[in-house]
Amino acid sequence: MAANLLQKSIVSLSLVSVGAMTAVLGSHLAPTNAGQTQPLIAQIPAIPGNDTNFISNAVDKTGPAVVRINSSRASRSRSAQGRQARGTGSGFIIKSDGLVMTNAHVVDGATSVTVTLKDGREFAGRVLGEDRLTDVAVVKIQANNLPTVGLGNSDQLKPGEWAIAIGNPLGLDNTVTAGIISGTGRSSSEIGSPDRRVSFIQTDAAINPGNSGGPLLNQRGEVIGMNTAIIGGAQGLGFAIPINRAQQIASQLIAKGGVDHPYLGVQMTDLTPANRDELNRSPELGVKVQVDRGVLIVDVAQNSPAARAGLKKGDVILAVNGQSVKASNEVQQAVEGSTIGSNLAIEVNRAGQTVKLAVKPGAYPVSER
Repeated sequence: MAANLLQKSIVSLSLVSVGAMTAVLGSHLAPTNAGQTQPLIAQIPAIPGNDTNFISNAVDKTGPAVVRINSSRASRSRSAQGRQARGTGSGFIIKSDGLVMTNAHVVDGATSVTVTLKDGREFAGRVLGEDRLTDVAVVKIQANNLPTVGLGNSDQLKPGEWAIAIGNPLGLDNTVTAGIISGTGRSSSEIGSPDRRVSFIQTDAAINPGNSGGPLLNQRGEVIGMNTAIIGGAQGLGFAIPINRAQQIASQLIAKGGVDHPYLGVQMTDLTPANRDELNRSPELGVKVQVDRGVLIVDVAQNSPAARAGLKKGDVILAVNGQSVKASNEVQQAVEGSTIGSNLAIEVNRAGQTVKLAVKPGAYPVSER
């Protein structure tokens, strides 16, 4: 694949649940504009209202609604056939009648789920739905009058704001860590998980195995993200799903048990003057790229919406619905915001000529999720 020639670094991204549900995602395409990413620490956050106890106040407000989720499933190891593999993660209650949000990888394939509250009560959980493309799941327990979290607005986050994580790392229930928002809008390819349909929050609040699915809070104790992954071998590089995105997915899971994601069926990479010559020398790509800015299509899936609309390997996407694009995550966001079956106007440069196409996004194939 041409994409293999574009790999610049290898990052080990670990999903932060414990035991059976732990996974490692492999290599990724390094961002070509890495030097332009946001600084890890943009400012020193102010203590709100000069309240030196604001972290404990935030935890008092939200902590009772943070839960431990134990799950078990049949082992996938040939040497352990017939045995049950177990995993532990975190979650938080969003409705007092027992709706709990967590990561999909915490409960994926689970044959049983147990939810334990901070006060020690245990409930059997039923997975209402999970979405692997965003790593969001909703679990239902039979209970009423439960404590719930308050939700913040992740669209308003800025690097340098306070961040507080609560979860059950390595089995240590109700562990609290604090740091800052280190960055926002981190693309899935930047953090080594190119198949995820999420722009992540980056934080240096300590996140460890077992924190998966737990809340990331702002200084007021509102949930602004769902902790989901760390980069192995690094310190202070944790990632959370923005709560606005997670809530959007959760609403669909509650309503119908699944989520339909629009998709085109293309593999893309960012095009820059630095990598254009390398791409043009690639026999696997097989075309000569005439421009040095845009989003290069390096492969098109057979019988996909992109193939049916006439998109080709070597096309450089310049604009989607009239909006210019320079990065693959911008194309992905535009597709994700479209409607399945509607026309998506895409402008490409093909061998030096501008070509305009109308693509009808299809539903992301379930078999590939």
